[in-house]
Amino acid sequence: MKKILFVGLGVLAVAAAGGVYWTMKPPAEPPVAGGPPTARLISNDQYHNAVSYIFGSDIAISVKFPPMARTDGLVALGAAQAQITNSALELYDQAAREIAAQVTSQAHRDYLLNCAPAQAPDEACAKNILARYGRLLFRRALTDVEMADFLAKTRESIAATGDFYAGIATGLSGLMISPQFIFLIEETEPDPKSSGKLRLAGSSVATRLSLLLWDAPPDDELLAAAENGELYTEKGIAAQVDRMLVSPRLEKGVRSFFTDMMIFEKFDTLTKDPVIYPAFTSKVAGDAMEETLLTLIDHLIVRNEDYRDIFTTRRTFINGDLGMIYRIPVQRPQAWQPYEFAPDSGRAGILTQLSFLSVYSHPGRSSPTIRGKGLREVFLCQIVPPPPPDVDFSGFEAAATTAKSMRERLEMHRTNPTCAGCHKITDPIGLSFENFDGSGAYRTTENGYEIDASGDLGGVEFKDAIGLGQAMHDDPSSASCVVNRLFDYGRGYKTQPDDYDWLHHLDQEFAESGYRLPALLKSIATSQAFYAVSPPIDQPVETADAAH
Repeated sequence: MKKILFVGLGVLAVAAAGGVYWTMKPPAEPPVAGGPPTARLISNDQYHNAVSYIFGSDIAISVKFPPMARTDGLVALGAAQAQITNSALELYDQAAREIAAQVTSQAHRDYLLNCAPAQAPDEACAKNILARYGRLLFRRALTDVEMADFLAKTRESIAATGDFYAGIATGLSGLMISPQFIFLIEETEPDPKSSGKLRLAGSSVATRLSLLLWDAPPDDELLAAAENGELYTEKGIAAQVDRMLVSPRLEKGVRSFFTDMMIFEKFDTLTKDPVIYPAFTSKVAGDAMEETLLTLIDHLIVRNEDYRDIFTTRRTFINGDLGMIYRIPVQRPQAWQPYEFAPDSGRAGILTQLSFLSVYSHPGRSSPTIRGKGLREVFLCQIVPPPPPDVDFSGFEAAATTAKSMRERLEMHRTNPTCAGCHKITDPIGLSFENFDGSGAYRTTENGYEIDASGDLGGVEFKDAIGLGQAMHDDPSSASCVVNRLFDYGRGYKTQPDDYDWLHHLDQEFAESGYRLPALLKSIATSQAFYAVSPPIDQPVETADAAH
């Protein structure tokens, strides 16, 4: 049991069973103006999660929607600028019809539909079904106008087919093809506590929170909390965040965030020369991505350990296909199983896993430059500019025929004034990965010569990729990067200069938690800054009194 002894000058003295320890009083949360409300196109994962959570995991979706563009480092930010083409709209329509047909089928209707028709057309039952699923799909209750519209379409379909369930399928597919479902549209209202300012509507607070933690729309309980006004109180939102952080759905939410942060869509087009790397198949590529996600979930959620240790941990998960490249015998080749690399394996941290090493290399060889660039952009949130358009590569190609190693070949880049600026920030860290070929397999020599994998990061020198991992662990920028990315990912728009004080505050809270990801998620999700919103430019804000 703890007892607060006194508070003074921002310091708490706390008595615990083992004595007295001191801790800084949490500083006040810096104010944040917030950005305008967003309208994001629902992502492929969010669509699948929504269908699974609302209708059940056995509802199959055969359609895959086109990928969205990445903006400012995240697909989640590109979603706010995405538009639907006619061909994409056809895919959404196809998916909606397939899902609605399954929900109303004899195999599912008895437990997915909350009533059965007493007689045709039984408009009361149809309205009940549409109200239930419309609320979950739209992330708010249907308006009277919307209900009348979807009910009319359902009624027309029942009359045309003579089949109540065919009519319900029409109504449900109409809900799922509506912009109110396909787009995650934030709504605002005058803030009754601050004259002339806006706040997110309760349903939009619930949606922003649920997308951050679950990458899915709000469930019934969260929507009820929004409808009751509980999400406008510290106690109410803290209760929902605590509930959501212990839900099994959190793992999917965290997987979605790191899939976005680590640019895992690159695996969709990843290829390796089958002559040079015969063991690296398309299945291995998918398994490499899964290995890293399993490692992250185990380390950050299941074990709730220090985020920075993802760069140094030797724990991972492997299967038979990965074992062939890692040169590890696997007793149950088809099953995922925990594994810990030996201290002398040359591997530690996710940067030495196949997912990073294979993506950031060429189809037939490694690339210190690409790997160094990938590390800085993904894990340090730094921007490495593209090469100048007028670079003459003939000299480099000639040097490649005489150089003994990649280090020697890259020396010409670093001595050429046109190239030196970028290569000086990519190559010294990228060369530390040269013990791994283009597929991620470990090696000690290149062309018969021993590899020199030494390098430095910000003046910290190391001898290999394990040393680089420790340097990443100790570099404050690696922790700040995940804080920045997570905040942007959750709000759906890029951090602005007015947010910098808040991000610094968040960095401190993350450090004080021991760099625990669930603690970071809670800090963001319970903060006022996360939900702050400002009106679009030139849009007047009526007062709360005028609104009523």
